[in-house]
Amino acid sequence: MFEKIAIIYNDEIKTSEEVLARICAILKSTGKNYIIQKIIPDCTKKTEEFERDISLAIVIGGDGTLISVTRFYAQFDIPVFGINLGRLGFLAQLQVNEIETGIKKLLSGEYKIEERLMLKCFNEEHKFDFNALNDIVIKGGNLARTERLYLYINDELVSDYLADGLIISTPTGSTAYTLSAGGPIVHPAVDVMIIVPICAHSLAARPLVVPVFEKITIKMGSSKNNVYVTADGQKNFKFTEKTKVHIIQNPKKAKLVFLKDKETSFYSVLKEKLNWGVSPKSNA
Repeated sequence: MFEKIAIIYNDEIKTSEEVLARICAILKSTGKNYIIQKIIPDCTKKTEEFERDISLAIVIGGDGTLISVTRFYAQFDIPVFGINLGRLGFLAQLQVNEIETGIKKLLSGEYKIEERLMLKCFNEEHKFDFNALNDIVIKGGNLARTERLYLYINDELVSDYLADGLIISTPTGSTAYTLSAGGPIVHPAVDVMIIVPICAHSLAARPLVVPVFEKITIKMGSSKNNVYVTADGQKNFKFTEKTKVHIIQNPKKAKLVFLKDKETSFYSVLKEKLNWGVSPKSNA
């Protein structure tokens, strides 16, 4: 059971403080030990200062807030429970109108914890070392300019792309940027990495799914453009043609909390959030 709970909220969302007050009232009435932490979007330092001596993090905000907090707490094996105040809320468990019932079920032990694959992205010069729950994106910073990118798997040259960029995604991220770029939808229980070119200048360039134990390396061809490596759309680094970007499985896995009796199978979430597999005329 959860002995100490951190409630993390994004105060840039107008209703977050109201939701925060409702959750605090529930925890207080049940005698739970809790702390309150405010997240500042795009501010890594603030996240790194979060309390680590906790057993659960309840996150109030959108998908970006939840991903940022989950990525941080994964390194300490701390599970995260999301309350959606954003648009899709793909990883969140509760909507605003479900808070009282949902939190009480959570505290009574009616939950399960899912582990999700994460990626580790780094270079040999130790200039950056990123973790990602959704994806690593390598992309040019200039508008309407393609880049020559070389894909190596286990140090073997597999392909070279003339494209806007490359996405290396986890199954969790397969329903995010990867999906928009034409990649496959992959169940989060499958431990694989998905490689998807962005607007490749070739009919032969197709998404590639590889085992999670492979080592992916991306090299950039000769270019005067700015090229960036980005983790979850939140952390980025500008690199040069001499830099190799390595991507491997992160030894730590993200831990997401879901209620047992709530319909949150991967397929039900696809249908609810993305209208996947449902015809407009269907009554199913």
